Amino acid sequence: MKKIIFKIIDMDCVACSLTIDGDLEDQTGIASAKTSYAKAETQVTFDPEKVTEKQILAVIKKAGYTAKPQ
Repeated sequence: MKKIIFKIIDMDCVACSLTIDGDLEDQTGIASAKTSYAKAETQVTFDPEKVTEKQILAVIKKAGYTAKPQ
């Protein structure tokens, strides 16, 4: 497993962080997602053999948010 932290640019509320977590955790290969509205970031634990950082960014973008690796 690998961990990565992404900076989330445009969250408006705590519900945004829950949306990101739910969408990420539905993705095959992602073990957990912990998004903090206060810190404007998400920490993702994933299996790099099943999902790439690019795919993780795509899930976040599809949910309506902008992210970049820290």
